[in-house]
Amino acid sequence: MPLKVIISGASSGLGRALAQHYAATGATLGLIARRGDLLETLAAELPSDASVYVADVCDAPAIRAAAQDFLDRHGCPDIVIANAGISRGTLTEYAEDTEIFEDILATNVIGMINLFQPFTAAMRAAGQGSLVGIASVAGYRGLPGSGAYSASKAAAISYLESLRVEMHGKGISVITICPGYIVTPMTANNPFRMPFLLTAEDVAKKIVRIVENRTLFAVIPWQMAIVAPVLKLLPNFLYDRLFANAPRKPR
Repeated sequence: MPLKVIISGASSGLGRALAQHYAATGATLGLIARRGDLLETLAAELPSDASVYVADVCDAPAIRAAAQDFLDRHGCPDIVIANAGISRGTLTEYAEDTEIFEDILATNVIGMINLFQPFTAAMRAAGQGSLVGIASVAGYRGLPGSGAYSASKAAAISYLESLRVEMHGKGISVITICPGYIVTPMTANNPFRMPFLLTAEDVAKKIVRIVENRTLFAVIPWQMAIVAPVLKLLPNFLYDRLFANAPRKPR
């Protein structure tokens, strides 16, 4: 039976690649993003049924309405992927960056909660389903110039772990995925070398396998799965010395 899949941040980058992959398998999709024109274009190109919802994940009532519409039309989804995210360079010393901190934390953390919340009751009643959160290796340690993004992804990792424990024994898998660098509009302006860079299509394929296998925590690619924990273990004095002058994402 074809899967039913919800994807936020579906209008471009990784979300778009995930939508294309699942559509090729005949899945019924619920696609959520702020940019309606890109969503409509994507939906028209897909070979399977896709319901389009133009909404910001920070807008909880709008996300609840979208979720209810999908539930009413298609029933409980098999997979909900919280992929929507934003990133900008930030520095605490600038007062004008406070609003950017708030936007990034709201989108990358509260937006994930807003997406999962309307589906959890239906999944618990069905005794099945996967809630998939796209975090990042940036959540392992704070990166200079990316305090908001690193903080949001660290929070996402901890939130997903809490949710995973809460859902233990209820038939619902909570899957945390921490990608490294991906070729997307979010990384297009990074003025530094991005090691182990992958295309969105390659990462989407890996995510699909991770979800199929119900691997509860995964880092992509495998090289980052080695590097990120090593960085986590570095003593503070050494980490600070190594990264104090590292290239930074532009403000």
